[in-house]
Amino acid sequence: MNSILASALVDPPRCALPLYVLPVRAGFPSPAADYLDQPIDLNELVVRDAAATFFLRVQGDSMRDAGILDGSLVAVEGGRRPAHGDIVVASVAGEFTLKRFRQGRHGAELHPANPDYPVIRVPPGEELQVFGVVVAAITQFRS
Repeated sequence: MNSILASALVDPPRCALPLYVLPVRAGFPSPAADYLDQPIDLNELVVRDAAATFFLRVQGDSMRDAGILDGSLVAVEGGRRPAHGDIVVASVAGEFTLKRFRQGRHGAELHPANPDYPVIRVPPGEELQVFGVVVAAITQFRS
């Protein structure tokens, strides 16, 4: 890996973008406000540990009800221990998947956010490897 790329991974460049003070309503329209808050930097918002964070493009719709759609980018913090309810990137019997992690009485469970998909139950003793916890998702609606 060249030194410029390695430096960018450890200390990502900053890009401050405007953030409006008032949130936009997703229901009924509200009067527009031209008040700006302090700028936000998406690296600071999404990346807590630059050396452990990576991005993946999602394929499929098993997490659509969690707002993660086919083609979304997810920011994943690798090596982070998952808590009950976290969305994780995991491997079960060599197959990678993106699901919500739950610890059940009979072992770990990986839950989809789409009723068309089954829950993956991982009984004690079966191999489950969690590669990281999803900390953000970016869905692009128009390129």
